[in-house]
Amino acid sequence: MSKIVAGKIAFVTGAGSGIGKATCRILAREGAKVIATDKNLKAAEQTASFLEGSGHLAMEIDVSNTESIENAFKKCVNHFSKPPTVVVNSAGITRDNFLLKMNVDDFDEVLKVNLKGTFSTCKIAANQMIEAGVSNGASIINISSIIGKIGNMGQCNYAASKAGVVALTRTAAMEFGMFGIRVNAILPAFIETPMIASVPDKVKEMFIGMIPLKRTGKPEEVGEVITFLASDRSSYVNGTSIEVTGGL
Repeated sequence: MSKIVAGKIAFVTGAGSGIGKATCRILAREGAKVIATDKNLKAAEQTASFLEGSGHLAMEIDVSNTESIENAFKKCVNHFSKPPTVVVNSAGITRDNFLLKMNVDDFDEVLKVNLKGTFSTCKIAANQMIEAGVSNGASIINISSIIGKIGNMGQCNYAASKAGVVALTRTAAMEFGMFGIRVNAILPAFIETPMIASVPDKVKEMFIGMIPLKRTGKPEEVGEVITFLASDRSSYVNGTSIEVTGGL
């Protein structure tokens, strides 16, 4: 079996845990050189150290800070002599509370990381690819959430940020298509990640009851779909949102 992203350079945010970490593993397994980035450098380094193959990098990044993203891309270009052509925006946070009780800082912080962070990374990545003349066949994959589509109690900020990611993805796909860059979103549901570790068992059971497959998803099951979108096998898939939800 040929490796489906062989020779590609892939830049992954939120690579220290959960979906980002699993995606790094699958991209590396399928032949990509991976730049694992996370706000927690130690976690990113740990992810990179377990990857198949060689030439992978780990970097610290704060996606809510444009300068931090620009610096990370500069380092990539210095190291590989060209920018990555696969970008996975997996960095995300939650600050849950009921809307009536949520403070403005918690609302802003989630929008800043989940939505503005995705916007900034898309913009910087695409500009780099276009300037370097490597944009044709490139792929950006943004991690949204099924919550962005259906909402969830106590998560108005998270739901709004993830709905925004879908709209941003559609628009970016329209604008970047002429340069040969595809942009797609993934909408996971209940995936076994550190983000849902704090969810009470009762709530977990309630969610699992609503899922036709009667189980939570694994980060790898999302990573496989991301890797397909990163590959040339999905060369005509653009501007879409793929649900990875077990049927929820």
